[in-house]
Amino acid sequence: MHPMLNTAIKAARKAGSYIVRASEDINSLTINTKRVNDFVSEVDVNSEQIIIETLKDAYPNHAFLGEETGLSHDAENLWIIDPLDGTTNFLHEFPQYCISIALLQKGEITQAVIFDPNRNDLFTASKGQGAFLNDRRIRVSKKRKLKESLIGTGLPFRDFKHLKTYLSMLEEVVLNTQGIRRPGSAALDLAYVAAGWLDGFWEIGLSKWDIAAGGLLIKEAGGIVSDFSAKDNWLESGNIVCSNSLIYENFIKLLQLHLTDDLRG
Repeated sequence: MHPMLNTAIKAARKAGSYIVRASEDINSLTINTKRVNDFVSEVDVNSEQIIIETLKDAYPNHAFLGEETGLSHDAENLWIIDPLDGTTNFLHEFPQYCISIALLQKGEITQAVIFDPNRNDLFTASKGQGAFLNDRRIRVSKKRKLKESLIGTGLPFRDFKHLKTYLSMLEEVVLNTQGIRRPGSAALDLAYVAAGWLDGFWEIGLSKWDIAAGGLLIKEAGGIVSDFSAKDNWLESGNIVCSNSLIYENFIKLLQLHLTDDLRG
């Protein structure tokens, strides 16, 4: 296992232990609102601090992009961190949230960790080395027909400018698949695509920390990740479509039926 991946795992497990302890007394937490329906708790902030301190101890010259603290500085090695993806779930004691850590080296994602502290599920990937769940190799699903596929997504919850477009996409996917799931943690949804538990996923307007680690997991598990124009700009745009290679073409064509110009590319 790559030493940088080992360090990221160590950071994720430390933060995960803290989150589990904090989840035992949700009502005592300090919670602030960043914007409509977008919350940050002291757990998000403290988890991010734990992760950054652990990574910084090993790699003091690396840069950090965290959901709560932003970008530390520019460097060739950039850690992209979501300290608690699924904060709203966490605050409602709905056990679907995770920690997501990815390493971007010279513009390329090379290491990924997604850790679910509720189930003790550790998803990991290093570029060119495959994707794993708790040290077991994982692959995307083998579903060949979109009509037999289970698709994940994320409903708009803070920015509603693409709501009508999204609802049109949602209707299209409902009518052409076996079902849709919206658990509330995009990073975990992507990990589930990598593991073959979901056959595909799409969402509009995510942040780098939501998708960086999951994107590498899916690629290393044999899947396809793109933006809505079938290009590789998903990390920058935040608009993501992913699935196995067998349903990808039909899946993205459904979504493209409802694209507006500002979602192309």
